[in-house]
Formats: sequence, structure tokens, C-alpha cells
Amino acid sequence: MVDMKKIALFAAGTLFGSAGFKLLSSSDAKKVYTQTTAAVLRMKDCTMETVSKVQEQAGDILEDAKAINEARAAKAEAEVIEDAAEAETTETNE
Repeated sequence: MVDMKKIALFAAGTLFGSAGFKLLSSSDAKKVYTQTTAAVLRMKDCTMETVSKVQEQAGDILEDAKAINEARAAKAEAEVIEDAAEAETTETNE
């Protein structure tokens, strides 16, 4: 009895598997695959455009940040030179 149940399950699985393969290889399924692939390609193009825009903006942000840091460094250096000049003037006057 157990053997008959296993054989029946195997036969049912084979039947459903064969039907599944026919369904997956039908022309309707091919249309669905084609439409899905086209949608994925459109999504990829849109994503790549967004990535390009973000990269461009990141480059601009990086350049602006470098300019800010260079200006701060120049200002700090000028302050050090000014402080040194004041200290030298104070020492000379004493």
C-alpha cells in the first residue's frame, strides 16, 4: 500500500512537472518574460541615470569642501603669522 502511494505521488509529480514545463514554454509565458525583461532594462537605465547624477553632485560637493578647507587653512596660517608679528613687535618694544 505504501508503494502504491509513492508511485501515485511520483506519477502526479511527473504529470504536474510536464504541465509546468509546457506552461513555462508557451507563447503567453514568452510574452510575459519579454515584457518583464523590458521593464527590468528600463529600470536599469533609470537607475544608471540616477547614479550618474549622484556621482556628479558628489564630485561638486567634494570640490566645494576642499575649497572651504583650503580657505580655512589659509586664514589660520595668516592668523599665526599675524600673532608671530605681534609677538615680535612686543618683544622689540620691551
